[in-house]
Amino acid sequence: MSVATRSAGDVIAFFVDVRRERARAAAAIAAAIVAAHGKRIALGSAHEAVLKLEPQASIEGAGLLISIGGDGTLLRAAKVANEYDIPLLGVNTGRLGFLTELDGAGAMERALPAILSDGFQIEERIALTASWNGQEHFALNDVVVRKGAVSRIVPFGLSLGDEVVGHIPSDGIIVATPTGSTAYFLSAGGPIIAPGVDALGIAPLLPHALFTRPLIVPVHSEITITCDSEILHANLEVDGQSVQDLSPGDSVIVRRARRNVRFVRVERLRFFSLLEEKLRWGVSIKDRT
Repeated sequence: MSVATRSAGDVIAFFVDVRRERARAAAAIAAAIVAAHGKRIALGSAHEAVLKLEPQASIEGAGLLISIGGDGTLLRAAKVANEYDIPLLGVNTGRLGFLTELDGAGAMERALPAILSDGFQIEERIALTASWNGQEHFALNDVVVRKGAVSRIVPFGLSLGDEVVGHIPSDGIIVATPTGSTAYFLSAGGPIIAPGVDALGIAPLLPHALFTRPLIVPVHSEITITCDSEILHANLEVDGQSVQDLSPGDSVIVRRARRNVRFVRVERLRFFSLLEEKLRWGVSIKDRT
């Protein structure tokens, strides 16, 4: 969903993959552009020493958060952007860059001055929260409940609201947003969900059942995943990161997050062109060009 042009404000925050030289170099270029436009820089505390930049403001007051790295960096930055309700601009210096808006430091160098001077458009994306034992975890892509390091198949309970969907013998269950439907959910056999669709996807991981299939459910659904009593150990994962050990009988409740993540767009997203370019969707295996 796009809205009217929004100003970048006076404070620009950075979230950088400081482990990678290409990302650090791109951050230095971005910082110089920001300074040239009279804007102040905000950094997370872990970034200051590595990037050798002097923060001039706190991230709470930022009008724009620039993520520099790969898709993993952007997923971590999305949590910060959502927490402080800041629009997020993704710059890819990694391998795939499916979620990022600008591909490489060169594209950033060309686009950033206009973003800072003239403002930008926003596209909103659905996010998730996973609740367990009073704790809440944020996810832009997906929530996974997965069995631990045990070879045998175990059941996972799945409910929508007060309705029991079933007990599924599998390695786990994944719940994905439309954004996450092109990530692990796709590898798990789930369908691609177009970004503008208000729906969530649910898929079992390696189910031991012939007719168990992925589900598409309304975005307002309350999804409960329960670890069966036969499970010795399981993990709760959000956006590919393990955040909690689970025990037999534990339940995880997955809901739509209270706020959407707001992505900065330089131009209108052409989703299916992006699928073809990045994931080779619709391209014949005979096409080697």
